[in-house]
Amino acid sequence: MSAALTPISRKPVSFYVPVVAAAGAFAGLFIGTAQGSGLLGIVIGAVLLGVLAYAATKLVPSEKAARWGIALVFIVAGFALGALPGAIVGGAFGWFFGWFTYWLYEGRYRARLVPYLTPGQVLWHYTFRVICGAILVFLITPILVVMPLSFNAENFFTFTPEMLRLDPAGYSLKHYRDFFTNNDWQQALKNSVMIAPVATLLSVSFGTLAAIGLSAEHVPFRRAIMAILISPMIVPLIISAAGMYFFYSRIGLQGTYFGVVLAHAALGIPFVIITVTATLVGFDRSLTRAAANMGADPVTTFFRVQMPLIMPGVISGGLFAFITSFDEVVVVLFVGSAGQKTLPWQMFTGLREQISPTILAVATILVGISIALLTTVELLRRRSERLRGMSPS
Repeated sequence: MSAALTPISRKPVSFYVPVVAAAGAFAGLFIGTAQGSGLLGIVIGAVLLGVLAYAATKLVPSEKAARWGIALVFIVAGFALGALPGAIVGGAFGWFFGWFTYWLYEGRYRARLVPYLTPGQVLWHYTFRVICGAILVFLITPILVVMPLSFNAENFFTFTPEMLRLDPAGYSLKHYRDFFTNNDWQQALKNSVMIAPVATLLSVSFGTLAAIGLSAEHVPFRRAIMAILISPMIVPLIISAAGMYFFYSRIGLQGTYFGVVLAHAALGIPFVIITVTATLVGFDRSLTRAAANMGADPVTTFFRVQMPLIMPGVISGGLFAFITSFDEVVVVLFVGSAGQKTLPWQMFTGLREQISPTILAVATILVGISIALLTTVELLRRRSERLRGMSPS
């Protein structure tokens, strides 16, 4: 029987009500902590969600009406605790718990699972996803806090009462204007734009050649060489920075533009090697042999046959190398000078010497750039899978 044909049956009260109550207790922990009493929030959350789950499924005949009722209860409670922003958050919580209640009550959680899974296996299936989702939330939450703060009309790193009330007077673009008009920030941006592309070009060139060479089985000690080349990803960055400082100071590259570029290229090469090596796993080497039989020299074979097929991996590695160079601050503090002050260095200086909310605007811009680049990487990954026949569409 396929997963799509798995029968859906309504579950007993003893199953779904305690589960919904436990989820309500978890949510109540955060809300109660924000209000000054986490324990009280746990108790109220568990009791409220348990009662709502029972009432919605046993007393209200329509699922749609029951879910709207749960959402309305949370909207009212959110408005009482936090005015309009609280009502919006409460409505989101209410929609989720209404969906979650009927997802359990109707047995829909088994609809996409194979029917022979035991209850323990089903529990682990969703527990694992909840753990992954919680990790994602804890990683993303600081970013979600920084982004609205960058529009603060005041020079504060906290939400003002006007912002919490969603008052337009509490929001402004002045920090973004300061970034685009301040000479220090623009010089730092210029340095980053001058360093990151050149470092990325070197990373892509050397990393691609290294990946192609190490993918050949006849290369001796290729595993050891691979481990050495990707070591910048493993070794703590402060150790790499200190080592580069002492080495560059002896050869005269410390504090120079070329020294910073080489340092960032060394940090980006491992990303290129890994992505290109992954692309070469599905590469058909009979194509290069066929090109050689047709009279093509190795350089022509590389650019006409091999490079187009591994291009998604090369571009993905280049994007990772660019992000690494553009966001890096530790190494540039060691090997750079005041003339190579990059954007992350300027942000670090702003946090250490003068607290400027412009940092929040810069951080938001960098997050937007990173999201765009990572989206490009994902699209290239899917294209690479299609080219290698690993994905039907």
